[in-house]
Amino acid sequence: MARKFSSSEIEAALAETPGWAADGDCLVRTLLFGDHITAFGFVTRVAMAAEAMDHHPDLRIAYNRVELRRQKGRQDGGLFEGAGGSTPSGARARREPA
Repeated sequence: MARKFSSSEIEAALAETPGWAADGDCLVRTLLFGDHITAFGFVTRVAMAAEAMDHHPDLRIAYNRVELRRQKGRQDGGLFEGAGGSTPSGARARREPA
């Protein structure tokens, strides 16, 4: 099982990744684009990169607004591996461009 981040490690990682925030049991980032097509293209690139990394964030799109949300505790090897916590491998994924 992967080692979980402590609360202080999560806060430190967030401090190094501008634009991301903790929201309950999730990491969240909201981005605004010039139009729907640009936002949709971004979501497509994120989805393809996430699949290649075996990370599966929730992607929400509302016209030109995209929300990336990653819930803690998923068992799919994604951003928050393991039972209920985030791991150091997820910090790398948050910093890598999509």
